[in-house]
Amino acid sequence: MSNINKVPASAGAEWLLAGFALLRRAPVGLGMLGMLWGLLSLLLMLVAVLAPPMLMAMQFLLVLAGPLLFAGMIWAVREVDHGRPPLPSNLLQGLRDGHAPKLLATLLPQVAAGIVLGALLLAMVGTDQLKQLADVWMQMQAIAEAGGQPDPSLVEELPAGRLLLWLLLVALTFVAVKWMTFVAAPQIVFSGAQAWTAMRTSLRACARNWTAMLVFYLLAGIAIFAITLGLLLLTSLVQLIGGATLALLVWQLLLMAVLMPVLAGAMYTAWRQMLAGADTSVAASAPSRIEV
Repeated sequence: MSNINKVPASAGAEWLLAGFALLRRAPVGLGMLGMLWGLLSLLLMLVAVLAPPMLMAMQFLLVLAGPLLFAGMIWAVREVDHGRPPLPSNLLQGLRDGHAPKLLATLLPQVAAGIVLGALLLAMVGTDQLKQLADVWMQMQAIAEAGGQPDPSLVEELPAGRLLLWLLLVALTFVAVKWMTFVAAPQIVFSGAQAWTAMRTSLRACARNWTAMLVFYLLAGIAIFAITLGLLLLTSLVQLIGGATLALLVWQLLLMAVLMPVLAGAMYTAWRQMLAGADTSVAASAPSRIEV
């Protein structure tokens, strides 16, 4: 079992900065990989639009492709860190190395969490109360669309306490699932760990370094908001020239070109810092601020 290093809270900022630093070292190569991922997603959704019966199948394929492509992106950022150019074939590295079953197994906690939380909702609230909740929600939406004020009496008979408790369980489960997969992919593709071992190690590493995780998620949320807002301003100009469809396409591709390499680089750096025996040269060389 891997030993887990204790890192300071500021390490969460270092992970994000390292992600930007790696993207700056190979903006075209890593950006193209992100765009390829975005194009694949758009292609699958286009098939679903043209053939509505295929919608569920295409969504299922997108879900399955996620862990495989992200593992490939992590492999690509390591190539950049080692001074080698990222290649389109890097996206399929997990498949070529035979890690696909283990990477796909990282989806199981999400599936299990969904089933358990759904069963808990039925047990805690009940089908009748859920139907009433849906009816109240539709009434409140209709009132809001008509410009009126919702009547507080609509929610008086709803089981607010049980719903709040269930939402708290959802939040805690969401954190646990995210921590289980945060550095599981690098463990699998670089260390050859089994899926359950990698997820258990990832959960333990994140729990031990929860302050760094908190800083990372906070700064990552701010960075994602800033990047999204900047791209929206850029694509608004594209919309004036080429229309809404072209603007949406450009926004999707540019967003994937920036976010995926940055997040992959951040998780790669987190893996190297938190797990014993991992080289930490990225963190050491990362800038102390995001340079423009």
